[in-house]
Amino acid sequence: MHKGIVMSELETSIRKVFAEIWAQEKESKQPELSPDTVLLETGLDSLGFAIFVSMLDEELGFDPFTISEDSYYPQTFAEFVAFYEKYQPRA
Repeated sequence: MHKGIVMSELETSIRKVFAEIWAQEKESKQPELSPDTVLLETGLDSLGFAIFVSMLDEELGFDPFTISEDSYYPQTFAEFVAFYEKYQPRA
């Protein structure tokens, strides 16, 4: 994580679930997830991402990919977090 950057609770949860998926799927060290990390370059394959989004739905209680009426595929980690923030249910 970059010094001086405060993560939202949502981003912290996304990072935690990513780490859990990585630990289940890979034997290597998890890549650093910086805002400009390209999701396709993290090392997770399409099945890994499907599991990731499914586990996020369980953890967070929503799936922005089913809520959104647009076909949108975030390319970077920052875009992924912003997409989740956009569709996060408000209390």
